[in-house]
Amino acid sequence: MAIVLIGPPAAGKSKVGKKLARLLDKDFVDTDAIVVRDHGPITEIFAEHGEPYFRRLERAAVIEALAQDAIISFGGGAVLDEDTQRDLEAHVVVLLDVDPEHVEGRITADGKRPLAPDLESWKALVAARRPLYERLADRRVETANRPRDQIAADLAVWIRSGKEFSE
Repeated sequence: MAIVLIGPPAAGKSKVGKKLARLLDKDFVDTDAIVVRDHGPITEIFAEHGEPYFRRLERAAVIEALAQDAIISFGGGAVLDEDTQRDLEAHVVVLLDVDPEHVEGRITADGKRPLAPDLESWKALVAARRPLYERLADRRVETANRPRDQIAADLAVWIRSGKEFSE
């Protein structure tokens, strides 16, 4: 069973995921990194082929990732695929969330977010996806004002405790 981190762009999924994987002695898999490894930079894929093409590549990366007993970071839009939504029912899903006040510097600093290059587009994107994120998640964690190490440590305790994942 995989532990899957979902959430909006720039919520800290990759950073928290790497730390959580170390704490739980599991592999870390990032679906965006799989796409980049196999097909090149995501911004170029969007520019040259568009979002539908990217989503097909992303779905293949999700299938590859979910076959592993690992900590998996999904790209922000990976959950839009209905097959992916069904696949997640067999795994533990954690929503890493962040508020707009804390995300602006993150999204403008890296320039790697083709669907959320600025705060206003990020807000619109997250508003549209929020119901889906919340429906799929077994647990929601706010990342804005907490160190990534602490978030990962808290999640590791929760996962090891074997508590119901519907908190």
